[in-house]
Amino acid sequence: MKTEITELLGIEYPIIQGGMAWVADYHLAAAVSEAGGLGIIGAGGMDAEMVRNQVREVKKLTNKPFGVNVMLMNPHAPEIAKMLVEEDVKVVTTGAGSPEKFMPMWKEAGIKVIPVIASVAYAKRMEKVGADAVVAEGTESGGHIGEATTMTLVPQVVDAVNIPVIAAGGIADGRGFAAAFMLGAKAVQMGTVFICAEETNVHQNYKDFVMKAKDIDSKVTGRSTGHPVRILRNQMVTEYLKLESEGASLDELEHLTLGALRKAVVDGDVKTGSVMAGQISGLVKEQRTCKKIIEDIMTEGEKLLKV
Repeated sequence: MKTEITELLGIEYPIIQGGMAWVADYHLAAAVSEAGGLGIIGAGGMDAEMVRNQVREVKKLTNKPFGVNVMLMNPHAPEIAKMLVEEDVKVVTTGAGSPEKFMPMWKEAGIKVIPVIASVAYAKRMEKVGADAVVAEGTESGGHIGEATTMTLVPQVVDAVNIPVIAAGGIADGRGFAAAFMLGAKAVQMGTVFICAEETNVHQNYKDFVMKAKDIDSKVTGRSTGHPVRILRNQMVTEYLKLESEGASLDELEHLTLGALRKAVVDGDVKTGSVMAGQISGLVKEQRTCKKIIEDIMTEGEKLLKV
């Protein structure tokens, strides 16, 4: 299936894996790329040398295109941005800030830059500063989120910009894939469905927690702080929401979540750890290889779209 995104990135299928911090390491990125999608390393809070090591490990496992997601609020972002040029990374997705100051360096190096956006205004701004495409991410997504839903955000962004739009948020099967294309997207980005991939190097407790989740099991913390995060309900979330409703300070709330994502992903603590996942978790019921996930989505999606 050829689209503007498959042509732009040199990939077989218009499927991009989300750059989930602590989850999206080189094992997952390489597996997704080998399966014909675009694997992404989630740089998260890593320093430049840690990301460099991840990049080099991916290259040992695949010669297909892959990318790196840079969280721009990371204090190491400037060093990571430079390192990506040194290591000849071809695709960068960005979140939590504007990549404008790195654009000239990245564009000169021939890097394709794809910011994750949550509003039409931000999509327009990213097009203006030279983005090659944008990921329009709806509030259904896991992790840091915006306000608009995928269904409302994607078509408005498609109408507002001339660069290709990638839909994200609430997509985990061929039906979601087909719906995104009907809204005008040229590819989809998915995170939650890949958490439970066989190749994902996360604790089994985390995967099991996602696969057992129901449709109503995700909650949003941090709305009062201006940094909303979608996460699966557990002991920590219940305590956080109680404190938040009582007007707790940002320091009190951050103390509760400090290191919580690592605690869940690495240590398997799904009670007091941060189990980030999207609203679509209720649809993710089994572990499959990345190849099988992508094949299942493409088979169903192409049938629905009659490609």
